[in-house]
Amino acid sequence: MRTWDTDQLALRKGMEQWCRDLPGTGHDAAEAGFPWDAWKRVRSSGVLGLPFDPERGGAGLDLLTTMFVLEALGEGCRDGGLSFSVATSICSTGVPVQHFGTDEQKDRYLPRLCSGELIGAHAISEPDTGSDALSMRTTAVRDGDHFVLSGSKSFVSNGPIADVVVVYARTRPEGGPLGITAFLVDADTAGFSSGRPVKKMGLTSSPMSELYFDDCRVPADRVIGGVGRGYLLLEHVMKWEILCSFIINVGEMQHRFERCLEYARTRTQFGRSIGSFPAIAHKLVDMRIRLETARRWLYDTAERLVAGQDIAMDVAISKLLTSEANVASGLAAIQVFGGNGYMSEYGLDRELANAVGSTIYSGTTEIQYNRISSLLGL
Repeated sequence: MRTWDTDQLALRKGMEQWCRDLPGTGHDAAEAGFPWDAWKRVRSSGVLGLPFDPERGGAGLDLLTTMFVLEALGEGCRDGGLSFSVATSICSTGVPVQHFGTDEQKDRYLPRLCSGELIGAHAISEPDTGSDALSMRTTAVRDGDHFVLSGSKSFVSNGPIADVVVVYARTRPEGGPLGITAFLVDADTAGFSSGRPVKKMGLTSSPMSELYFDDCRVPADRVIGGVGRGYLLLEHVMKWEILCSFIINVGEMQHRFERCLEYARTRTQFGRSIGSFPAIAHKLVDMRIRLETARRWLYDTAERLVAGQDIAMDVAISKLLTSEANVASGLAAIQVFGGNGYMSEYGLDRELANAVGSTIYSGTTEIQYNRISSLLGL
């Protein structure tokens, strides 16, 4: 059992209290688009700066403490889209700048990312390549002290609202992983544009769109980590994205489990609580087992990452386990609540729709199975 010190517990309690005081993030609000009023509250919470340098506006927390606080965000915030946008801005943009950026890049972007003045995103997937990042067609050609980006990206979370986007583009046509470079692209850069927000079945308050680069000239000093190192950077960022995004899902699963447990104890049928029937009790047992398994895999994997160990298989297993447990938890919750669970006013339909997305973003379940089997030498 992992233990937390008094400072970590105080940070967690502070986030729990902040979530209780957060207005306008219920399920109805999630249908109204990006919750700008709630984002103002997010900015004041300090959550966006958790793992970043204190001298640049961050809190300087380590990875596990950051996850511990983000788990509380998932447990307390009922707008999964808002939580998803928070994690996206932290991991997609802040993390690569923090770990790979130049001092100038850190000074330019980190203070405003930590404060929430800037919202971040990253652009990887493309309409014809999807999860096959190495087949991306967006190009970046050197032209003096600039790179000219041409192409398009799809499924960009925070795309319509992002102020700065980390764009992955090909700088060598046949360079394989070493032919990809990451760029910081400001939203007001000439030749850059975003499409209209696309409708999704879940995470509706976290906007998504395509991004377009029409001879978009980006200064060469906006390359992150060096030319040809984009894929290495992406691998690091995806580890953080999975650990931070999916620990939020664990918090959501914890809240869902507690809600179901209370309902099973208080809802009566045939003269007894429904939790006394094995058909319901066993669903709750499965929910708890999946919840604790996902939590332990994520924190154990984070500990191994901090220790500098190879976590390629661990992170794939963690992502697969948590996303599938999240969907199973959502389905079980609807069954526990029965007819009420099928009613939109209870919000479980939206939670399930959000959970389904977790099996797709950050690498689909099928991709994780492929990765794990490959690592097993199959």
